[in-house]
Amino acid sequence: MLRVSRLTDYATVVMTCIAAHPTDVLSTVQIADETRLELPTVSKLLKALGHAALVESFRGVNGGYRLARPAGEISLAEIVEALEGPIGMTECSAGEGHCDRESQCGVRGSWQRINNVLDNALRAVSLADMLKPQPPRASRRIALVAVSDIAMPAKARRVTTE
Repeated sequence: MLRVSRLTDYATVVMTCIAAHPTDVLSTVQIADETRLELPTVSKLLKALGHAALVESFRGVNGGYRLARPAGEISLAEIVEALEGPIGMTECSAGEGHCDRESQCGVRGSWQRINNVLDNALRAVSLADMLKPQPPRASRRIALVAVSDIAMPAKARRVTTE
């Protein structure tokens, strides 16, 4: 199974929390309370997100964090990279020279193509998109129509589903 780490998942939760308050500076405690994550975890994530220039920190009594750029300008890929490093499905798809078998590998090009699709998909989703409610998932049921049914008038057609 392919999945991002729990910390990366939590980083998207923290970032969407901050993005939901675009004009506010939120304290670490406020973010932890709103996201229902442990305070040390939120602190660790904010440090990594700050190093990646995704959030700005402010010191003092009214200190806290806010996004470094508008939510529409921060991609999901940037959040993943802040916690995981370069996006790579395999060692060789992240860059050259990471695998001893590169010169003999027959599937490297395919993995690089797959990696590019994943990378582009993550870059196409912004933090602002993550805030939008998602429509209900479409059913995975597929309507089966026999070839003989296609020639029949619509009223006479019988469509079956699995």
